[in-house]
Amino acid sequence: MSKMKTHKSSAKRFKKTSKGKLKRGRMHRNHLAEAKSPKRKRQARRPGEVSKADTPAVRRNLGI
Repeated sequence: MSKMKTHKSSAKRFKKTSKGKLKRGRMHRNHLAEAKSPKRKRQARRPGEVSKADTPAVRRNLGI
């Protein structure tokens, strides 16, 4: 049987932390930024964590 392939677009979007959690980037960063408050843009720089419901699907895509 062949090996599972990594879903490449998921591999670019998600990273595994040392404790096994999954990091993701935050949305609303690229478009219409001048309408957003500096606080909102600054907080969007920090990585988010993948939700519990989405974690199994992302793990499967990454082959973890």
